[in-house]
Parts: sequence; structure tokens; C-alpha cells
Amino acid sequence: MNDPSPRLRPSALSDYAPWPEPRPHTAPELDRLLALLEAGGHRGGSVALGHSRDAASKDAAAAFADAWRASGGTVAAVVDWPEDAASWLRQAQRLTHPEPDAWVVAASPVGWAQMSRRLRHSTDWDPHRTFGFASVGDSRLPAAVGPDVLDGMRGATTDGRTWTVRRGWIVETSDG
Repeated sequence: MNDPSPRLRPSALSDYAPWPEPRPHTAPELDRLLALLEAGGHRGGSVALGHSRDAASKDAAAAFADAWRASGGTVAAVVDWPEDAASWLRQAQRLTHPEPDAWVVAASPVGWAQMSRRLRHSTDWDPHRTFGFASVGDSRLPAAVGPDVLDGMRGATTDGRTWTVRRGWIVETSDG
């Protein structure tokens, strides 16, 4: 019998372990994220910002929020989540409730795996309008979360390149 919950069982995540801890963001990474949002037509718009509770993710989220506001954008919500929770539903609803133009994610791969599945299965969240720091651009993540959960999501690598989830793969390019 299939479990209707979007929560991944620990064994599903351990198949891809060890998962890295998020590293501090870089200036080229932040610059590329801002450029991706602008290229996507979101300049000056509202974003909902989600992050894990580790120091690197919190710092990346704060740096993004400062840069986004300085560019004339609005941060509609800032939502954090734990690595492990009963369902992540409350956080998912808080992240999607303001109906932002886009979402930005700074998180550990494990926390984002669980949160993205909850978002996809329980809200109107759209991965095509979601942008992530390098920490969520881990090539194992699309396989771990399952088909179609992250397809269309984009982000920045630490050296300022772009990654995109396409048909379950992380594809990196040097341009935006």
C-alpha cells in the first residue's frame, strides 16, 4: 500500500547519503540569484524566502533579503524549517500563503527534500518560480524527492553559474 504522505522515509534519504551541510554563500552565487530573478521578470516583485535553521542557510537568506530589498523588491515572508518534522505543512502554508511572485530557498538538501515534497503535494507552489542557493542544487536531490517535484527550479552555483532541474537532472550552464 502506498503512503499518501509526502514525507520521505529516512531510508529514502539514506540511499543518497552522506548529504552535505550547507556552506556559506558566495558573492557570485548571490549575484547570479538576483540576475536569475530579474531575467525571470521578477525584478521589484515579491518573494517568499525559505531556509533551513543552520547558520549558513540563515546567513544566505538574510543576505538575499537585504539585497532584494535594496533592489526595490519586497520580501513577502521569511519561513524557516527544521531538518526533521512531523509534516512541514504549517511551514509550507506560511511560505505559499502570501502568494509571492517567486520563492527563494537557502537550505540543506535533506530539509529541502522534505519541504519541497510537502509544497508540491499540499500547496499551489510552483518549482518554475523557485530559485535556490547552491546548497539545494545537489544532483542527488531530484532523484531523492521523486519525479516532477523540482522540475523547473533554478539556482546558482557557488562560482556564479546557473543550475536548473530538468526531467529529474541538475543541468549546469555558465550563462543565466
